[in-house]
Order: sequence, then C-alpha cells, then structure tokens
Amino acid sequence: MNMRVIAIILALGVVAALLLSPPKRAADAVGTGSVDATAAASRPAGIPARPEQIAFKPLEFTPPDAAAFRRELPDGTAVYVAPSREFPLVTVSVTFKGGSSLDPADVPGLASMTARMVREGGTKKLGPAQLDETLDFLATEVGVAASETFTTATMNCLKSNLDESLALFAGLLREPAFDEGRLETAKARVVEGLKQRNDDASSILSREWKRLVYGKGHFESAEPTGRTVAAISREKLAEMHRSVFHPGNMIVAVSGDFDEPEMLQKLGKAFDGWGRGSQAPDPAAPVATLEPGLYHVPKEIPQGKVVLGMRSITRDDPDAIPLMLLNDILGAGGFTSRIMQQVRSNEGLAYSARSTLVPKVYYPGDFRAGFESKNPTVALATKIVLDQIRGVRDDLVTEQELETAKASAIETFPRQFESKPAMLRVFVNDEWTKRPQDFWKTFRDKVRAVTREDLQSVAKKHLDPEKMAILVVGDWDEIAKGDLQGRATMKDFFGGEVKHLPLRDPLTLEPLP
Repeated sequence: MNMRVIAIILALGVVAALLLSPPKRAADAVGTGSVDATAAASRPAGIPARPEQIAFKPLEFTPPDAAAFRRELPDGTAVYVAPSREFPLVTVSVTFKGGSSLDPADVPGLASMTARMVREGGTKKLGPAQLDETLDFLATEVGVAASETFTTATMNCLKSNLDESLALFAGLLREPAFDEGRLETAKARVVEGLKQRNDDASSILSREWKRLVYGKGHFESAEPTGRTVAAISREKLAEMHRSVFHPGNMIVAVSGDFDEPEMLQKLGKAFDGWGRGSQAPDPAAPVATLEPGLYHVPKEIPQGKVVLGMRSITRDDPDAIPLMLLNDILGAGGFTSRIMQQVRSNEGLAYSARSTLVPKVYYPGDFRAGFESKNPTVALATKIVLDQIRGVRDDLVTEQELETAKASAIETFPRQFESKPAMLRVFVNDEWTKRPQDFWKTFRDKVRAVTREDLQSVAKKHLDPEKMAILVVGDWDEIAKGDLQGRATMKDFFGGEVKHLPLRDPLTLEPLP
C-alpha cells in the first residue's frame, strides 16, 4: 500500500471522528470548576457530593424469638412453622440427631450411605424408578444428607400437590426399601470417588490434618475405604435407619404457603403411628492430642499446600466472641485481615491466605491458617503467618481493626435470619445443641463490649505458635530450601525436624511404598 493511500485513509478517519464525536458542552470548554458547579446544581437536594459522605441510619434489627414459631405434634415432636405467602411453595425439613458420629468404627461412611439410600432406594410401596418419576411429575424435590452430627431430609413442593408430596416424603423416611440394585450402584460410585482422593492435594491436606487434630480413631478423621464400602449391606443400612429415623430423634421445620393449623394436622397424620425410639447420643469427644511439630506429605506439585494450627475452643466458651473477632482481624476478614494483607497483598506469595476458627459444640474444635504458595516461598509464607499470630499476642490490635471486625459481626448479624427457611434452621440447630436462649438477643451487645485488651488476652490463651502443628503437602526437596533471597527455610520451624507422613493409597488408605 503506497503512502498516498495511507494518507487518504488517515484523513477519512479524522473526518469520521469529527462527525461522530458529540459537541463539547460549555462546561467542558471552561474547565473543571464549571463542571463541578454544574453537577452540584443538577444534583437533587440532600445527596452528598461523594459516596463516603453518605450517612446511613443505624441498623435496627430484633432477632426473632424461637418460642413464637415452635409447636408440638400430638406425639410430642417439635415443629417450627413459618408461613409465608410470597410463593405457592412449601418446604418441609426434618432434622435427625446423629450423622457420621454414629458410624461404627469398622464402617465409616455408613450414615452417609444410609441417608443417600433413603432417598435413592425406593420405598416399600414404590420402587426407586417409580418414586423418581412420581416426584418429577409433581415437580417435587427431595434430598437426604448426613453431616457429622445431623441427618437432614428436605422436601420442596408446590402448594397444590402438598398432600401427595408429603405422603411420598413421609413414606421414604419411614419405610425405605434400600433397593439392592441402587445400593450396588451407589457403592460403585463411592468407590470411583475414592480412587480420586489423591488427585487434589487439598483432599490430602484435609485428610491428614484431621488425623493430626482428632486422632485416627475418631469419627471426625474416619474415612471409608474400598473394603468398608463393600461391607455396607441392606441390613446395616436398616439398622442405622432404625436408630436415627424416628420421631423421638427428629425436629420438623416448615415454611411456605400454608395455614398453620392445617399443616400441623397434615404432619400429625403423616407421622402417625411411627414409633418413637431413643434420642441419639451426643458425639464422642476425641481422646487424641495434637502433637506440635512440622509434618510433610509428599506430592510432586509446583505449589505447596500448607495448614497450621492447634486445637481451640467449644462453641459456648466464654472466649468465643473475642476469639471470633480476633480471627476476623487475623485472617478471616478477607482483604482487611493481616494474613491476607501480608502474604498476598504485600508479598505476593499466595492468591489466598486466611485463618479459620472452627469451634465445636460437644468438644473443642480447631484454629487453623492455610495457604498455597510456590514451593520456594512456602517457608517464607509460613514464617509471615506465624509472625502475624505472634503479633496479636505481643501487641494490641489497632482501634480501627477492632471497630472493623465489630462492624462486620454486627452488620452481618441479620443474615442468620435472612429467610424463613434460614431462620428455622437456626431454631432447630439451637434446640438440638441447647444453645443459651438469650444468645442471639445478647450477641451484639457482647460484641460491642469487647476491648483490644480482651483480644490480646484470648490470643495469649488460645493461639500459641509453639503448640501448633504445621502440615505441608508438596515437593519437600524444593520446599525445604526456602526462597532465593534466604529470608526463610523450613529449618526455621521446630529446629528443622520434620516428620514425613506417607502418601496413602486412595482405596485402602494404607501407606504407599
């Protein structure tokens, strides 16, 4: 292309730009001051010039009283009801006490498989396929799942077919058939999942951390193997079902479009004649203690995964609220937290770095911090995290840090009750775990009363780097050397003494050679 053609194209472009560009306003031509004056003149009265000048009214929210929503069926079963006319839908949730905490030591995963097969295995009246087809035709969703301490069954249906849906729901809870074919299919799927347990270093990290914190023999750290999955039978499922699924071990919650007296009558009819058994026992506390030290699991990956921490407190410990606020400042508060600021924002060593406080109801839980970093910078990131923990022990947090943590806890408080189903879940959990009745009403006042001295006190009491364990999953030869600048190596922790844990076979959990 010659120069004349190029010149013509450029000229045409300039002309097009002039034609398409809007004419300048007078304010644009005379300078910024006029722009500001024009904007101020056009702004409605009462609207500030800048976002940070906006003043918000104090957040006013009174937590609901659980007693106002609690009812009982004729057999004594507790029911929480929250009618709502927003949509022609009804949600029924039944929470049974007991989950993996009830698993036999030689059959971990039995509670989870029982919950799954209650939903997938059909009933004595309907085969699995027929049950699925009927629920689909009614546009009714049913799910059953077990956690560590509870098993929850939930049904969502249209108001127009509540009677039929509730009958199906009650039938699968009361008389599951545990279809042999569906059971074998479910077991096969679980085994396929087990084969992939070592594919992601995060699952290795979680598995080994639970073993360190709670001990190999506790249900918190127990995991199924190919052998234990194969040992699950219809008889074992039926036995677990009898001990968990019955009115003496359940609380019902109902929300949606219904009339309360009519709903209570329907529930009473659905569960009528269902024998009440004994309530499941509280979960057993672990007997193992966490041994401080440096631990490593081998895996050839370019970034090491790290978790460090120690056993912590129970949910209702007097230090729970101050420690929660301290954890927010330390590592749970996102980009405002110290660990995130130092490890990610200032040093660029990890995409995410945070701390987590997991108090348990029946025994102390754990505090942990974690991150993922390039192999050479794992030691430096670990050092920085531990320095932040020491920092909140040695010095008072700033007033701004404390106020930010308090504001976060107080302003997000209503989220606990942001919907009718969420509110009822809180009530059910509180009743099962015997939470103090005034907890929610006094929570914000207790948050406001926390001082910087309180935070330093709980830091010294509950966060001690010398009592913590450090667990690393990754390529130790690359990780141990530390960063190129020599700011930290793995010899900086526990005198460099490391206990190398084996990578376990995903199906047997036995050490790989």
